[in-house]
Amino acid sequence: MAKPAKLIAGIPQDRLTRFAERETRRFAQSRPKAAAALAAGAGAFLNGVPMHWMTDWPMPHLPLVAKASGAKLTDIDGYGIDDFCLGDTGSMFGHSPEPVARAIRKQAKRGLTYMLPTEDALEAGRLLSDTFGPFRWQIATTATDANRFSLRVARAVTGRPKVLVFNGCYHGTLDDTMVELTKGKTANRAGLVGQVHDLTLGAVVCEFNDLAAVEKTLAKGDVAAILTEPVMTNCCMVLPDPGFLQGLRDAATRHGALLIIDETHTISTGRGGYTGVHGLTPDMFVVGKCVAGGMPTAVWGMTQAIADRFAAYNATRAPGHSGMGTTLSANPMQFACLRATLEEVMTPANYAHMEAGAARLATGLAAVIARHGAPWHVVRVGARVEFICAPGPLKNGSAAHKAHQPQVEAAVHTALLNRGCLIAPFHNMMLVSPATKNRQIDRLIGAFDEILTELFAPTPDRDQE
Repeated sequence: MAKPAKLIAGIPQDRLTRFAERETRRFAQSRPKAAAALAAGAGAFLNGVPMHWMTDWPMPHLPLVAKASGAKLTDIDGYGIDDFCLGDTGSMFGHSPEPVARAIRKQAKRGLTYMLPTEDALEAGRLLSDTFGPFRWQIATTATDANRFSLRVARAVTGRPKVLVFNGCYHGTLDDTMVELTKGKTANRAGLVGQVHDLTLGAVVCEFNDLAAVEKTLAKGDVAAILTEPVMTNCCMVLPDPGFLQGLRDAATRHGALLIIDETHTISTGRGGYTGVHGLTPDMFVVGKCVAGGMPTAVWGMTQAIADRFAAYNATRAPGHSGMGTTLSANPMQFACLRATLEEVMTPANYAHMEAGAARLATGLAAVIARHGAPWHVVRVGARVEFICAPGPLKNGSAAHKAHQPQVEAAVHTALLNRGCLIAPFHNMMLVSPATKNRQIDRLIGAFDEILTELFAPTPDRDQE
């Protein structure tokens, strides 16, 4: 009797290998201009890329973008690409929304940065509170910075050293959160570059959806804040159990810790983010990436009660550096784009379009998975959709880690791009923007169906060279 074929996420390994090799060759052969340009000009960059995570794309080499508009990219080899990655949320509202592009042109004539506020800044503050709630706001350039500054405030007002985060979380490149559970204990994450400090002195890890562990940890009295996304995203997506987020709120209040909600990805949920749509009540709120339509901008805010506590702390603080800053943050270009996005782009009508399109995408992908009997599932949070190459739903970060199938995902991502569809490189994340058309969604579903038809064929496939 023949030995059963090894399966990876339900796919015979040899079939997956042949498929991936063919799709890799197809991509390389189809983009000679990009290959030549990279060979001639990429040598100035470390590892040939301007940002190290660009090496995470699975293609044999990167395409080079010539232009982007709405939900479409065009590369220098002339291919039009339906963009569902959208800058990993940075361009969630589409590439260069007209109100934002108009604001950039207008502000560029008036100066780029001058360390002083503008009338746009005042209006942006009002719009932030109208959109996300009556927080007292500050502006940063990245969500990493916004989270870092929020934690400084939380530690200052509580006098406590630790942040509680969830296993598998991602809150930007913030040292404090680069921890994980190892054999049930908090440890520095494996793979950190040049890490010399013991991060466990300032952080503790629990599993998402485990309120009992959170209660036990908070009872020690050394946690300044819980920092969490309402839905775990920068992994295979994990939804909160019913009552979990309210349980975090109650536990934080009971034990004197703050609750910080990071909505940098879950802003996909709807106007006001997951917090607004689901009525959450955090002490502090963070959102970045697309909040200014793609202009590098993040915002962080605190309730009036926390602002009062911070003011009291500041009154006793020795003069000197606060550890919160960055010269180019809160520049007038950010405010111009922030105002335009909040006023004209982040609208109920646009969110309704995104919600409907994402529902269409999720339903279509789920139907393909069911039709081919794949042991996969689909998750959606507003405009954000993921197919996960494992059964679901997932419970926590440990389950999300086990569900991640890099070999399958790399092959599928390259194959989708060969069929004109781009999704995020890190997981299987797709976004629907206000500019995304139903025909683009249907093309993605069709491409996904074509790929799974081959990968899950009931009889041995005959790959054509």
